[in-house]
Amino acid sequence: MNAVELEKILKGLRAGSVSVEEAMEKLRDFPYSDLGFARIDHHRELRTGYPEIVYCAGKTAEQVEAIFRVMVEHGNNIIGTRAPGEMYEHLRHSFPEAVYYETARIISINRKELVRPPAKIAVITAGTSDIPVAEEAAVTAELLGNDVVRIYDAGVAGIHRLVDKLPEIRSCRVSIVIAGMEGALASVVGGLVNMPVIAVPTSVGYGASFEGLSALLAMMTSCAAGVTVVNIDNGFGAGFSASRINRLYGV
Repeated sequence: MNAVELEKILKGLRAGSVSVEEAMEKLRDFPYSDLGFARIDHHRELRTGYPEIVYCAGKTAEQVEAIFRVMVEHGNNIIGTRAPGEMYEHLRHSFPEAVYYETARIISINRKELVRPPAKIAVITAGTSDIPVAEEAAVTAELLGNDVVRIYDAGVAGIHRLVDKLPEIRSCRVSIVIAGMEGALASVVGGLVNMPVIAVPTSVGYGASFEGLSALLAMMTSCAAGVTVVNIDNGFGAGFSASRINRLYGV
């Protein structure tokens, strides 16, 4: 089944000419490409709004190359996360259009332009050491079709650096707040804005930060309402979630 056939089924469901039972029978076997070591989901964009995204860590460059090749043949935009520079050097010979975001460790291949929502996403870090995770979030959001405002090194040790940027932050629809150490910045931002705040704990900090666990627990027990939390160092998850929120209200 291809995308055109799937769209016909969906239209039939909306029009009432196809029953739910008939649609479920036709959709029972969603198409994918079986590479032996990976099965590429070609209908994920139709189901969820975004194509499958490749987590490159733990895969060989040859495996990622094979996955990319199948996805390119199906016309998908490609995002490969946690990709080392050596992997990009291998892939760029086969995919000269590929772009590598070194700090974010993301490889992208854009096959089609996305309609961008008018509202923006703010990405805020407590410190400079949090920037790699922040860039993963920011680049992910941008590749999913959003405009991003970056506000870096605005932690609570010098709160005036955050206050100065509040007009920019409040002009956005979603904020991603990234912090290690004790993770306090998420609660501060959550108490100052009227938008969803996605908190990202990082593994930045001295021994008692327990590689991000202290920040994670602090963010999860935040006294500021409206703060939600993703996993330690999960910039991708934050950028993906922020994009979904930003696109809820149309483009």
